[in-house]
Amino acid sequence: QVQLVESGGGLVQAGGSLRLSCAASGRTFSRHAMGWFRQAPGKEREFVSAISWTGGSTIYADSVKGRFTCSRDNAENTVYLQMNTLKPEDTAVYYCAAVWSPAAGTYRRDYEYDYWGQGTQVTVSS
Repeated sequence: QVQLVESGGGLVQAGGSLRLSCAASGRTFSRHAMGWFRQAPGKEREFVSAISWTGGSTIYADSVKGRFTCSRDNAENTVYLQMNTLKPEDTAVYYCAAVWSPAAGTYRRDYEYDYWGQGTQVTVSS
């Protein structure tokens, strides 16, 4: 089992920045690929970013590429999502997720993940 707890969400003006954190506990964090997803009201959950367990591979949704950066600190059992130049359309509940992946893969689809956090709200005002 892996327990995930997100933090860092809040209210920010368009153009601003936030950094989300996802703290993991339980099984060996360092062999888990991590992902970030978001869900806006009335919309389906969508992929945002993912990172391999080594941190050597990251992928992003086109909508956030160049604005968001995913990173991780395996010593601290934490993954981060730095969000810059935020837009109102980034408003959503953001979730982190984990899946055992010693092969250092990255995953875009929510069904590929086994563990989920409770989410943190990000609201971007125009």
